[in-house]
Amino acid sequence: MPLVSMNELLAGAKAGGYAVCYCESWNLESLQAVIEAAEELNAPIVAGFNGGFLMHPERPQPERLVYYICLAAAVRASSAPVAFLLNETDDLAQIDEGIRAGFNSVMVENARLGPMEYRQRVKEVVLMAHANDVSVEAQIGHLPNGWDIGHGGSELTNPKRARALVEETGIDALGVAIGNVHVLTRGKAKIDLDSLREIHRAVDIPLVIHGGTGFPLEHAHEVIALGVAKFNFGTNLKQAYLAAVSAALGAYAEPMNPHHFLGMGGDRDIMVAGRNAVKQKVKELVLACGYAGRPRRAEVQSARAGPGSQVEDSGPRCVRGSAT
Repeated sequence: MPLVSMNELLAGAKAGGYAVCYCESWNLESLQAVIEAAEELNAPIVAGFNGGFLMHPERPQPERLVYYICLAAAVRASSAPVAFLLNETDDLAQIDEGIRAGFNSVMVENARLGPMEYRQRVKEVVLMAHANDVSVEAQIGHLPNGWDIGHGGSELTNPKRARALVEETGIDALGVAIGNVHVLTRGKAKIDLDSLREIHRAVDIPLVIHGGTGFPLEHAHEVIALGVAKFNFGTNLKQAYLAAVSAALGAYAEPMNPHHFLGMGGDRDIMVAGRNAVKQKVKELVLACGYAGRPRRAEVQSARAGPGSQVEDSGPRCVRGSAT
């Protein structure tokens, strides 16, 4: 099926009582894993890449976005409903290139910009994106990094500032900081549900949880009821990938035939091992975030009509569960 608007996916999630997963990719086999998991579960999903990582200062030079946007053809060929996100970037030129090349949603990162500069950047992106039927996510508040807990960088989302940003810019989804943590490689974050309740009262667009790896998903049903329609995952997918590749690579030693371990696609192929591990993790996350089957007809109609639509049957409900 063709690319599906992220607005449509999030509206369907809100109507159905679950949250859509954004499962971030970094290469071909990780994107394959995300799409295959969605197809096997017949689940809506957001696929994509991290724009900030592609321009990270550790790189000798910025990655050419064209290498990644060519994978949009794979997304369009999926039998599952998929949106294609250029995530966490504040670079206007990169966002423009991504929109022109086929990403149908973008997330404007706020880590490096002051409040006034960020609001202006979001306005510019919304103007550019909405003219091309591209969804825009922005963020109020700052998440701490898992490797730097206790050393600053955390700022919970202010409900009044959140409402002002939504009203002034016309964004489609809002990332919130409620105790969630970026790149938490072990343990779970402590979530402030009272803070989320205040945000939910102030803002009526879908809310997004970044730092999904460290989020205690046993509380997914509670935050979904308070407006969260999307969770972002990346760290735990890379952890699963690295563990599987490391285990598979342990069976190789020269002068063995390398083709069996890289590129042939059999049981010993490390690329297959990585892909399968990521696919399994994506499935766990989709189910933990409440998706329990194909959206019912009323729910799909509501999603297409927009977030304000009413439906008689709310579709699949959230299931309790946790995943790491």
